[in-house]
Amino acid sequence: MERKEHEQKPDPAEELAQQETEFGDDAAEQWDDQKQDVDAEKTKLEQELSEQRDKYLRLVAEFDNYRKRIARERVDLMQTASKEVIVSLLDVLDDCDRAVQQMESTDDVNIVKEGALLIFNKLRNRLQSFGLKELDSVHQDFDAELHDAIAEVPAPSKDLVGKVIDGVQKGYYLNDKLIRHAKVVVGK
Repeated sequence: MERKEHEQKPDPAEELAQQETEFGDDAAEQWDDQKQDVDAEKTKLEQELSEQRDKYLRLVAEFDNYRKRIARERVDLMQTASKEVIVSLLDVLDDCDRAVQQMESTDDVNIVKEGALLIFNKLRNRLQSFGLKELDSVHQDFDAELHDAIAEVPAPSKDLVGKVIDGVQKGYYLNDKLIRHAKVVVGK
């Protein structure tokens, strides 16, 4: 009987070898499954990266095109705006030509004076329609942001000290932005 019991009991070394084989097969299958999962995830991430890179490149190209279009439009706008002013002033130029012809054919100074005044008023009105506004300086406080002092003279009265006594050249605003400082004489 002892012998039967011994034959029925498996050898521990064989049992261990069989367990290692079974465990090894399971580990290999798990390893293959994990590898496939990692490969699938890697492929998915590479595809997402490629899509994001493509979106980025398209966005950069779109922004570059936008920047170029805006620059073109800005140049066109400036050219168009100056064209509008020039076309508007052509009528004044024509009036000046007619005035010169009239001056050559007449001796009446009053007629020439009246014609020059009409042309001047027409020019002023055209420029004002584009937003040009004259800077009032005389008897105002001197402001270095608005005025260029070209001379200082003794003030005729104490209330004119530090104020503009005389304007040598007018200053102008264009749409409330100073485009030319007034050249003035300041009282001291």
